Amino acid sequence: MVRIVVASGNRGKINDFKAIFPYDEIVGIKELLPDFEVEETENSFEGNAILKAEAASDALKLPVISDDSGLSVLALDGAPGVYSARFAGAEATDEENNEKLLRALGGETDRRAYFTSVIAFALPNRETRTYRGELHGEILNSPQGEAGFGYDPLFKTNDGTYLGMINAEEKGKISHRRNALENMRQDTVVYELLVRDERNDSY
Repeated sequence: MVRIVVASGNRGKINDFKAIFPYDEIVGIKELLPDFEVEETENSFEGNAILKAEAASDALKLPVISDDSGLSVLALDGAPGVYSARFAGAEATDEENNEKLLRALGGETDRRAYFTSVIAFALPNRETRTYRGELHGEILNSPQGEAGFGYDPLFKTNDGTYLGMINAEEKGKISHRRNALENMRQDTVVYELLVRDERNDSY
């Protein structure tokens, strides 16, 4: 078993990671650094993911992965994008963000959209590496289901799956985060660093 520190306090994201890595120990940053916060000041998923991963790795002196992700709607010129979590305001709830998105789309017929996840892997004194994954589909006219988090209840994939109607394990098999993490897992450099660190018992 490999322990993976995730630079996120978002329980939904951490549950996604656990579903994707069922045989590894996933540790949220708040379990190790309760006051950890990083202001997302970059204008790209890659930039924000790197900020969080490097800040956490520098603080812990350990390998850390972070995720920056969001929803892009073609008819809204890619919005909400990197502002997905705060689309309706800094303290907005998922429901408030969803409501604003539906208002913004109104009667728009082109409802194509996609989720993006960028995973950053940081280790002190090494170059941070990033991995991107996407999940394409469309925005529904109203929420469907109560599963998932964020914009999941408004999203139907291109193959007809309603994200709000599937559990975390099922979502973990198809999600944008899964696609990004699969790219990371195929990077032999990262795998060797994680396994070597675990064998050295540096946790």
